Amino acid sequence: MSKIRVLQFITPAGFYGAERWVLALANNINQEHMVCDLAVSQEGGNQDLSVAELYPGEAGEVHYLPMKGRFDFRVVNQLVEVIKRREIDVIHTHGYKSDILGLLAAWRAGIKCVSTPHGFSGNVGFKLGAFIRLGTFMLRYFDAVAPLSEELMDDMARFNVPKGKTHFIRNGVDLKEIDQTLTELAPAKAPQGQDARIIGFIGQMIPRKGIPDLLQAFDRLYSKDANLRLQLLGDGRQRPELEAQAASQASACAIEFLGFRGDRLELLSRFSLFVMTSSLEGIPRCMMEAMAVGIPVVAYDIPGVDQLVEHGKTGLLAPHGDQAALVACCQQLLDDPELAQRLARTARENIDAKYSAGRMAAEYEALFAQLLGREVRASTVAGGAR
Repeated sequence: MSKIRVLQFITPAGFYGAERWVLALANNINQEHMVCDLAVSQEGGNQDLSVAELYPGEAGEVHYLPMKGRFDFRVVNQLVEVIKRREIDVIHTHGYKSDILGLLAAWRAGIKCVSTPHGFSGNVGFKLGAFIRLGTFMLRYFDAVAPLSEELMDDMARFNVPKGKTHFIRNGVDLKEIDQTLTELAPAKAPQGQDARIIGFIGQMIPRKGIPDLLQAFDRLYSKDANLRLQLLGDGRQRPELEAQAASQASACAIEFLGFRGDRLELLSRFSLFVMTSSLEGIPRCMMEAMAVGIPVVAYDIPGVDQLVEHGKTGLLAPHGDQAALVACCQQLLDDPELAQRLARTARENIDAKYSAGRMAAEYEALFAQLLGREVRASTVAGGAR
């Protein structure tokens, strides 16, 4: 049986959850069954194309598509050329922009199209909001839509995506990458002392991430322990505003904005706590990575996050917007290392059992095979455990 030939298409906005998801899928496909190319838009400026630069060559080829401005329908022609030259069977898109352009290219080329929604931004301008609404409208015309969480499945019903086209494939984290990194770091990693406790966050600096709450919560924790540090990894349009807020706090000297980092897993492994204050998430990849690395987590209790964190078992949850409860949860884990370690250990076990990228990749292969009318190979089903 010939290999399934898939083209992943993403318009990178940085190196965040969706971009790392694409890498995780590519790193965990069964290369005997599937070729997995990647197409990325080239939009100029300071665009971060790490997803393309880090893409594994053994999975498939990388294709750079020049785009003028933030939206350029001429990319459709470029996609069609790649599809024909590489004999692509399925185009797999990630995000409203790639959904719109990718669906048009699939129609033009006469191939199957699959979308994986990773979440939807709120509090955006009129023009961006219009494009997002167009993207969500077009989801109903895909051959399949594979949301990453139960919350996103509910969104598909709200967007009138037919039930027969929706396929829930739970998000997964690249345990191969994480375990390899931890193995490499083990000889050099020194135990943390009381003077090296770091509270950390990794993700986009955009309004729905709720980072102002995290900064205020840290200020309250710092007032009781001046040895604490806060490290924020990532970037986004809200960063200047957040840096200004941090500079105005008593804890300003203990807050670091580190931007994009290629060594994020190494930095993550040094956190004492991973804290997330989002108002809207799918199943957050950065939190899955923290749990896989063995870092205890504290977060606001919102849909998506509640799929990962069971309060008192795999982490601690505070009601959304309740900063006092968030601070209390953080303080509890900082004061009780044994509890923190127990929660972190159970969280890693949960990631191993339910959220591995190996399982996720096998389920996508089965979905692609189903769409193409091909037999689902026994090794694909068997490989879904991890």
